[in-house]
Amino acid sequence: MVNTEKIIIVGDRVLIRPTKNTDKSKSGLYLPPSVMEKEKVQSGYIIKTGPGYPLPTATEDEPWKEDKSTKYIPLQAKEGDLALFLKKDAIEIELEKEKLLIAPQSSLLLLLREDDLLT
Repeated sequence: MVNTEKIIIVGDRVLIRPTKNTDKSKSGLYLPPSVMEKEKVQSGYIIKTGPGYPLPTATEDEPWKEDKSTKYIPLQAKEGDLALFLKKDAIEIELEKEKLLIAPQSSLLLLLREDDLLT
């Protein structure tokens, strides 16, 4: 497991631990790596998120009131979510001998959250 305490994800990006892809088809045939690489959609667990989309800090009507802290629109993705995302938009990195992916929120197709949001 990667220690994520010192990792800072920038902007609208998320850090994803990809799920293990099976090398067998549904019928039991073994698939070569070249077939696995052509998959367009991949899944994985979000282990860290960026702060979100930055908002402009200066106001037009009162420019002397400068607020030095940046405000963000938060991301929908949260740590622990299972994400389905476009593989072509993700960048593969290796941290502490573990392969991880960095993807923008715009490439996320679906999030599956374990806690019940409707109650």
